Amino acid sequence: MAEANVCAHRYVCKFKPDAAPAVWNVWRFAYAPKGCIVDRRALVLATVLALTTRATPALARPGVTYPDSLSLPDGFQPEGIAIGKLPYAYLGSRADGEIRRVCLRTGKSSMLSRGPGTPALGLKLDDRDRLFVAGGTGGDARVLDATTGRVLASYRLPAGGAFINDVVLTGDAAWFTDSAHPVLFKLPFGPDGELPDHAVRVPITGALTYQSGVNANGIAATPDGKALLLVQSNTGRLFRSTYAGRTTKISLNGESLLNGDGMCLRGGILYVVQNRDNAITKLHLDLAAHSASVLSRTKDARFDVPTTIAEWNGDFYLPNARLTTAATAATPYNVVGVPIP
Repeated sequence: MAEANVCAHRYVCKFKPDAAPAVWNVWRFAYAPKGCIVDRRALVLATVLALTTRATPALARPGVTYPDSLSLPDGFQPEGIAIGKLPYAYLGSRADGEIRRVCLRTGKSSMLSRGPGTPALGLKLDDRDRLFVAGGTGGDARVLDATTGRVLASYRLPAGGAFINDVVLTGDAAWFTDSAHPVLFKLPFGPDGELPDHAVRVPITGALTYQSGVNANGIAATPDGKALLLVQSNTGRLFRSTYAGRTTKISLNGESLLNGDGMCLRGGILYVVQNRDNAITKLHLDLAAHSASVLSRTKDARFDVPTTIAEWNGDFYLPNARLTTAATAATPYNVVGVPIP
């Protein structure tokens, strides 16, 4: 979560590979939210790097510190968070679906997209600057342009009383969980990443059986990329799911992920946020994710029912959903940053 001395969003560029492995194209400018300082010198640096090095997951300058607490508007009720290759966090409101963009360097935020009046829960950002949004009790999914906030596509997901909770991006699709019904929803991408006209319903079968409460919640890919990981909040169990929806239980060797929510996979390490436990649980997975072992649990006095997790340059950011606090228009909310365990 550390980056440059400035939030040079307009002038720091993203890269994509050219035909020659050592050459990278400066391909897209984005626009900085209000309150971020712009530095044109960053463009020169980015151009030099583009011609001499491969792109890294985040453009960062060593020795620069970032706020470890980011304030959100009172009454916002955050749930999901996404961070890409630049120092901006995208937060969704479970109150009305508003999306805010926060500069991680300054803490300044601005509204990216006005909400539809239904929740915005899990979020993921792809390398095309498309923000995928799980619509909670709205029973929908939508895709936004992360620069302009324009709605690129919206999908009504066919399940009455749905609770579309989280989303993960694999190489060729976006996958959404429904915590109320044993089903996954897939948005298969076209050959060039095009969004589909309709979502595909994939029934969940096998070991994961739905009970009362919040069922399949957080979702991630397995380390080998050949399947999906699902955490069942109300039972504390972790499951492996094929892309056809067939699930098997992953042994946790007697441990539990009760209240498991958002997840983040880093190599063979899976991080699971246990919201009401105010903890980040670190697990080691084998390549195919048939077994897992808990390595540690991290707590922080600033956690107040965090729901999910996103990475920036060696740190995790977690939105405090404050689910045990009465939500009013005056209730304060924030995001906290901690070093990756």
